[in-house]
Amino acid sequence: MMKIIKSIPNTVSLLLMIMIIFIILTWIIPAGEYVRETQQINGITKDVIIENSYHYVESSPQGIIAFLLAPIKGFISAAQIIGFCLFVGGAFGIFNYTGAINAGLSNVINFCREKPKYQKFVVPMIMVLFSLAGATFGMSESVLVFIMITIPLSLALGYDSIVGISMSFLAAGVGFAGALFNPFTIGIAQGIAEIPIFSGWEYRLIIWVTLTATAIFFVMRYIGKITKNPEYSPVYQIDKKRNPKEHIDVENQDFTFKRKAVLIILLFTFVLLIVGSNNWHWYINEISALFIGAGILVTFVYGISSKEAVDAFMLGAKDMIMAALIIGLSKGLLIIASDGKIIDTMLHTMAESTQGLSTVITAQLMFVFQGALNFFVPSGSGQAALSMPIMAPLSDLVGVSRQTTVLAYQLGDGIFNMIIPTSGVTMGVLSIAKIPYQIWFKWVLPFIIVLFVMSLLFLIPPSVLFSY
Repeated sequence: MMKIIKSIPNTVSLLLMIMIIFIILTWIIPAGEYVRETQQINGITKDVIIENSYHYVESSPQGIIAFLLAPIKGFISAAQIIGFCLFVGGAFGIFNYTGAINAGLSNVINFCREKPKYQKFVVPMIMVLFSLAGATFGMSESVLVFIMITIPLSLALGYDSIVGISMSFLAAGVGFAGALFNPFTIGIAQGIAEIPIFSGWEYRLIIWVTLTATAIFFVMRYIGKITKNPEYSPVYQIDKKRNPKEHIDVENQDFTFKRKAVLIILLFTFVLLIVGSNNWHWYINEISALFIGAGILVTFVYGISSKEAVDAFMLGAKDMIMAALIIGLSKGLLIIASDGKIIDTMLHTMAESTQGLSTVITAQLMFVFQGALNFFVPSGSGQAALSMPIMAPLSDLVGVSRQTTVLAYQLGDGIFNMIIPTSGVTMGVLSIAKIPYQIWFKWVLPFIIVLFVMSLLFLIPPSVLFSY
């Protein structure tokens, strides 16, 4: 497997290769569908599968035309998140034009230089915050915003770009997997399973703390290695060739009143993002509007001319073009599988395979099943709406509590999101970070394996020791 991954020249080639594999699968896997109906779940409209409604349908194998159409169809389907990337990238172009972010981060770096004993706490503290964001309001697409801050911060601290995306993306990912009150995963799944919303949080708190601590240990251990030998970093050569603008120049970074005002606006924007996502159900449209408004406000506060602001916005949006391309192609993969009518067949087959086994093994297979399904349906809420109407009734038949079934879904959905190439967020993050997928895969795979084993263990106590 690793030899295959190493032979792939770039992320686009990888996605095109997977497209071909998906097309071949549409000729092999029988076509089938579940009957769905539209329901309101926690105020969110979702298509929910009707129990025992699976049936075979006429095969719909995909071919060369589907391969050629998939990219543009993917762009159309992912237009919202692609627009989000471009507008937020443009807004950050205006923020970066002021030099406020670099000035603020340079103060943090200078503080760490003056008091080195505190530098070791910077990464863990940031990771805890992002993990908490993933666990509470389900930070996912919005992590693309923070990548443009944590990577320069990591480079300035003497680390690398992998540490930069680990501080935000990896931390938010483990928080998402150990979700405490995520309305987009736990809320929807428990609603479909007909158990109290956000119930069972006490056990999930233990899981969240354990996963977050494991992530911090993994990253800090890696930091120790690259601190001793920078060339140990798999992105050492990539980071050496980075545009100087991606690094923070700690010299001559005056922290002026205007720059402080810009940072206050940025901080207030992030606060509104968190509150809006958690309390007002803000999503991509509202968050995009928030950053557009913030960019306009900064233009007036800092005294930037309209031409300078537009130029800065265009430059920031330009940096997101590759991310937009990758996200569109990732979505195209799922369109091929969906048009080929093979997703429901795989769902049905994996659900049936759990019958007749012990409760522990069944719960663990549910987790594996959700992880496999996540490759095809990387959306947490989409996967909940797709699988829980089947898994919840199935859990009653095999003696696994519905709460444990939701936990298996939560872990399977969250953990593999950090490595699957069909996730637009994952590929978008790597594109922004300029880290090839094969490098990220090799680096993060040991961590994912550890989380995989831990998840299997997490499912034992509620299946054997106590009712959950």
